Amino acid sequence: MVMQGYSKTEFSTDAVDGKPLKHDVYTKGDGPVVLIIQELPGIGVETLRLADKLQAAGFRVVLPHLFGPLGKLSFVGNIARLFCMRREFSLFERHKTSPVVRWLGALCAALKQQYQQPGIGVIGMCLTGNFAISLMANDAVLAAVASQPSLPLFAPSALHMSEQDIQEIRQGLDEKGAMLAFRFAGDKLCPQAKFDALDAAFNDDRERIRLTNVPGNKHALLTVHFIDAAGSPTDQALQQVLAYFKDKL
Repeated sequence: MVMQGYSKTEFSTDAVDGKPLKHDVYTKGDGPVVLIIQELPGIGVETLRLADKLQAAGFRVVLPHLFGPLGKLSFVGNIARLFCMRREFSLFERHKTSPVVRWLGALCAALKQQYQQPGIGVIGMCLTGNFAISLMANDAVLAAVASQPSLPLFAPSALHMSEQDIQEIRQGLDEKGAMLAFRFAGDKLCPQAKFDALDAAFNDDRERIRLTNVPGNKHALLTVHFIDAAGSPTDQALQQVLAYFKDKL
């Protein structure tokens, strides 16, 4: 079984638009909670490998299944479906975050209460990388990692958050400390312009987001293009993530 060792529950909230929205949630391990938001579409074996590494480091990993298959990535058909999921995702929206962030925020609050934690950690990647940044404004989130945050699509210098969002995130980061963000230096889907926009919005007077360029020209830094060898640039990034979560959580 693809999700062997995980317990499965269902989480529902009307936080998005007043109507119930539910997704399956998979959990494994013990210890401080780290929520991994899948790289759409699907939860691939590479994402499960990342979850295994976090569990081995002493964390309870939680993976909400937003859509797509389990155990693999499936782009054909699912990408078109994603564009139609406007109730949850706004892939091209500038100056506004996707509604699913409110569902994720409600899940974070529920996890904090369920496991009696001071707060939880979050990892967002690619299409969900920006969500990790937005969730730093949530009282239940103490630490977040954004890997190759790519939204809004086709707008490299724009941010997927409003000015009010930015101010609330800045306040959260001031209270909780700087979060981490990574990209491959040659990544075209998350170009340098995206990091420049984040730097201008958040690091004008102090470092709120620690922006790290990793050598290479691939994209999925912690998953599909992760080089699982001690000392590799991607492994060094992962070790930073683990140390950060251990410190914050």
